[in-house]
Parts: sequence; structure tokens; C-alpha cells
Amino acid sequence: MIQVYGIKNCNKIRDTLKWLEVQDIDYHFYDLKKEPLSREELEEFVHRIGLDVLVNSKGTTYRQLGLNEKNLNEKELFEQLLENQTMMKRPVLVKDEAILVGYDEEAFEAFIE
Repeated sequence: MIQVYGIKNCNKIRDTLKWLEVQDIDYHFYDLKKEPLSREELEEFVHRIGLDVLVNSKGTTYRQLGLNEKNLNEKELFEQLLENQTMMKRPVLVKDEAILVGYDEEAFEAFIE
């Protein structure tokens, strides 16, 4: 089963869930606003794919926090992400040990197989 992490009102999440349903793929959706990742879970994501992949530095939350004007080190950026998980690129798909970040139907197909 695929695990999908994001926020419910995100267009990319809606598109992803619709794509998974059309493909008849079982998934479980985690709304990060209602079920934020624990520190340990987020550390595992960062360890496996990197903070630079996980953080959406072009997103609204990142800009609203003024992070583009701050020179944060990785630890500070991680803490910001832990507190503001809507800053995560979406969707985040997890299947077994693999993680895929971002909406890309071709990548989804390869990831699912």
C-alpha cells in the first residue's frame, strides 16, 4: 500500500489521489495538518531523501515565514519544517523503503511498479 503525505486542500494532492484511484491503487492519505509527522519520522524522510528535496522553498509557507531572507543552516531549516509541515513539497509518496516527492505521473508509474 502506498502512503501519501500532504494537505487535503492542495491541488497536487487532489490530483495525486485522483490518479491513484483511477489506477485502482490502494493508498492511505496522511493530512499533515491533522497528523503531522513526528520528529523521528521527519528525520527518517530527511535522512533518506534530503532536506533540499523535501522543502518547498518556492511555496507560500516558506515565503510567509520569510525563510528566503534568512540564511538557515540545515538544523534550523529542519526545525522550521518540523513546526511548519505545510512547507513540504507535495505529494510525498512512500512505498516500502522508497520515497517519491512531487507530482509527476510518469514517475508515479515507475514508482508503483
